[in-house]
Amino acid sequence: AGAPRARRPLLYGQLIIMVVYLPVFALTGVEGKMFHPMAFTVVAALLGAMLLSLTFVPAAIAQFMTARVAEHENRVMAAARRAYAPLLRHALDNRAFVAVAAALLVALSGLLATRMGSEFVPSLDEGDIALHALRIPGTSLTQAVEMQQQLERTIAAFPEVDKVFAKLGTAEVATDPMPPNVADNFVMLKPRSQWPDPSRPKDDLVRAMQEAVERVPGNNYEFTQPIQMRFNELISGVRSDVAVKVFGDDMAVMEAHAGRIAAVLQAVPGAADVKVEQTTGLPVLTIRIDRAKAARYGLNLADVQETVAAALGGREAGSVYEGDRRFDIVVRLPDDLRADAAALARLPIRLPATGGAPAWLTLQEVAGIESAPGPNQVSRESGKRRVVVTANVRGRDIGSFVAEARARLDSAAPAPAGYWVTWGGTFEQLQSAAQRLQVVVPLSLALVFLLLFMMFGQLRDGLLVFSGVPFALTGGLLALWLRGIPLSISAAVGFIALSGVAVLNGLVMISFIRGLRDEGLALADAVWQGALTRLRPVLMTALVASLGFVPMALATGTGAEVQRPLATVVIGGILSSTLLTLLVLPVLYQWAHRREAGGVKASLVSVHEPAHSS
Repeated sequence: AGAPRARRPLLYGQLIIMVVYLPVFALTGVEGKMFHPMAFTVVAALLGAMLLSLTFVPAAIAQFMTARVAEHENRVMAAARRAYAPLLRHALDNRAFVAVAAALLVALSGLLATRMGSEFVPSLDEGDIALHALRIPGTSLTQAVEMQQQLERTIAAFPEVDKVFAKLGTAEVATDPMPPNVADNFVMLKPRSQWPDPSRPKDDLVRAMQEAVERVPGNNYEFTQPIQMRFNELISGVRSDVAVKVFGDDMAVMEAHAGRIAAVLQAVPGAADVKVEQTTGLPVLTIRIDRAKAARYGLNLADVQETVAAALGGREAGSVYEGDRRFDIVVRLPDDLRADAAALARLPIRLPATGGAPAWLTLQEVAGIESAPGPNQVSRESGKRRVVVTANVRGRDIGSFVAEARARLDSAAPAPAGYWVTWGGTFEQLQSAAQRLQVVVPLSLALVFLLLFMMFGQLRDGLLVFSGVPFALTGGLLALWLRGIPLSISAAVGFIALSGVAVLNGLVMISFIRGLRDEGLALADAVWQGALTRLRPVLMTALVASLGFVPMALATGTGAEVQRPLATVVIGGILSSTLLTLLVLPVLYQWAHRREAGGVKASLVSVHEPAHSS
């Protein structure tokens, strides 16, 4: 007889929790790969549990529990009931105060959410350090190796460092092309037990390293972590946390504006490793042919250009055969002469034949030769030229950093006419995921409300149960604020999971109260007895769900940073949701149904003297 009675709330409760996880499946990219397995596991487990509860469990009870089971209340639950009864009585006697206090708490939590920071995913402590070194464009491989060795000796001098190795320039098979002036350094740290001061924060060690390597000339540095560096580069195209992209046509204007942006970012609290993309500085040998002088000697541009091209680029002069293989012979000036502007100035240019002996003149007589910095690279995105200003964020969340930086840039460094600025990095991924959740989460909650409406057959009770969602979010936000954790995609997944538990608790309470009223109990009696009777399942649901997340909330190992916001949200939200279910929900139910069964006044007497024993 119990199975049919429990089947309807059971089915709807399981369906609601499954629907709540739909937004997680809508996540794409990195965040989707992180949380899809969790959502799939929860949904699969719920499907299995629902199937067993409707088939195996009733059959097993009928088979093995033939005698009547005596119900006993243990001391813990008896004490909880004794503590809960006066609180419930006080809440029912002061319905207006309880309802207003709950509404104010929800409003204050909403205000708190607007003042909390945000980030894409929490930064993991990988245990090691990555150092991105940038040198002057045009630095030769020999010079870069010498500078790299000096840099590695400086880092290896720290007693916390186990080993240092680097990747310099481009490999033969270039899946990650880099010029010789760029190096990726990987600093492997010793176990903390072997540090001179095991309690020394890693950020303090990074600052000390940064001060030490700044004394190595000819380098710019960017400190990060090995996986984080590749993670940022793969998802956003830059290796830093935040990127400001300047788009336009004139590279000189873009470079100047990027410099102004870098100066503004440098002054924002939390900014570190602020760098402008190296678009200039590559030494370029420029040969400018004087048309008038060339014409005076009977030369045209093609004659001069052909001679210069042969001297610098080479000209095919024959072939060499080794068996079946053929090799071209290319003749050109030696490397030392090709790199010497004075030697090139003396390059002989043959004059047109005039019938006598061949005549020659030097290149400097018809052209100007100079070595000056030129373009290092011209990056494009969506077909437009782009210059990037990058920065890492330390000591604060990315969301508040970008908000402050945007405000400062708008006032201190507005973009010139015809040029525009966009923001990238992990902040771009945070915006993308947030925009997707802003669409999917309301649709999911609307579907949850539709299921509640189908369950109760009326709008009023569905709204009462649905009120558990904002109150649960209140506890989650407060828990994040108390622990100093910013909002993130990990916390958002925690809020999604929390919504299902909050609705389920309210569903259990309201369903039982409605059942008591269907049996003929007065409104106040049904609310009183239903709340006291449902105390144990509500508390058990809260304890099981919250205690399971305690290890995640307190973990300190590798990867704990991602789990901590999710667990904190769930634990804090379950606590506030439990308070709602036990104290606020009975008050709201009695107020919503006050016009039934003779009104509230007719049933208030039974709050203090219930007609049926609880």
